[in-house]
Formats: sequence, C-alpha cells, structure tokens
Amino acid sequence: MTKPFKRVLLKLSGEALMGKHPYGIDPAVTKSLAEELVEVQKLGTEIAIVVGGGNIFRGLAGAASGMDRGTGDYMGMLATVMNSLALQDAIEKQGVPTRVLSAISMRQVAEPFIPRKAIRHLERGRVVIFAAGTGNPFFTTDTAAALRAVEIGANIIMKATKVDGIYTADPVKDPNAKKLDSITYMEVLEQGLKVMDSTAVSLCLENRMPLLVFNMTVKGNIHKAVSGQTIGTIVKE
Repeated sequence: MTKPFKRVLLKLSGEALMGKHPYGIDPAVTKSLAEELVEVQKLGTEIAIVVGGGNIFRGLAGAASGMDRGTGDYMGMLATVMNSLALQDAIEKQGVPTRVLSAISMRQVAEPFIPRKAIRHLERGRVVIFAAGTGNPFFTTDTAAALRAVEIGANIIMKATKVDGIYTADPVKDPNAKKLDSITYMEVLEQGLKVMDSTAVSLCLENRMPLLVFNMTVKGNIHKAVSGQTIGTIVKE
C-alpha cells in the first residue's frame, strides 16, 4: 500500500494551460486541473504550485527578437502572475482556499513571498501558488520550482509535462528512444537531458530533492503521482 506524499510542489508549464488553443488560458483546462487538485488534497497532501508563463510570453523569445533579456524575463514573470490568478480562481471555485504568493511585490493581487508564511498557509489546508518565478531575471521557473520546494521543505517536485517520463532521446524524433523509470541527477547533467535547466538540476542535487516527471494530460495521473504510485520517471541522488 503506497502512502501519499505529505507536501509536494507541482511544476506546471504555462503551455499546459493553453489546451488546444495557440496561446492564452483555456478555462476548461484550469477547471479540470482544479478538480483534480481538489481530489488530491483529500489525500491529506499539502499542495504548492509553480506555474510558467510560456503561454503568454517568454523572456528568451523576447531576447531572440532583440529585446533586452532582463526586460523580457520580467515580462515573463508577469505572465506567470496572470496564470497563477487564473489557477487560483479555478481552484477556489471548487471550494478550496488558495493563496498566490509573488516574488515581485504587487499587494493588490498577491501576497509577497515569505517562506514561513507559505508553510503556514499549507499547514492550514490552503493551496499555495508561487508566482513571478524567483523575482530575478535570467532564472527559469524550473529553478524557481526547485528553490521554492527546498524553502518550504517539500518531499518531492512533480513536473507535469505532456510526455510520460524521461527518454534517452526525443521520442518524437527518435523511434528508438527508451523511457527511463529512474535516473540520477548526475546522469541528467552528464547526458544533457532536457529535464530541467542545469541550475535547477544542480539545486535539486545539492539538496537531495527528488523529482518526478510525468504526463499530466492523462486524467487521474496527478492523483496517482501524489499517492505514491509508480508513474513517470523519478530523478534522485
């Protein structure tokens, strides 16, 4: 009998909120995601979320078109705030109190990020959404997820993707790519696997923070992951 994790950090890409649209936020997706998160919370698991902003704006894309990288990254951080608010609205409509904590001060729409306050919210049964990345340019939301997971003492980072785990190569381009059930962080770095950026991977490695990569597009997979069932690929020390 598997045991649910006590506290998890769920990393969502901004693209996960698009649904079948080319950009933006699909309310049907946020509603479905919120319903599943509410079911997960009934397991007694404390849920924190970091969501990206790629469905609205990417700093790297802005830099590639000639924009200052720092400016682009700040715009990307603001995009994550928009996604966080949309997700908060969807979850609270399911009857679960939710708090958005932002690394960039904007008190009218989100609380400032304070680790102890985030932990207190989790202990009181609230879903916590971390917005605005780390609050600094040149860092991805993957790094923000690793940092926040360490700060709140999460048991694991769960990276929800559109594939069912980590492969030896891109399964779309290489038919011989094999799915890995588990892998170490050093192997991820040595093989250059695009699991998370190297800063995030190194942070997880140094703090012995396990990472689970799984497919979130399959209904019920978040519940399976949080309840400790074998799913996706686990990355650990």
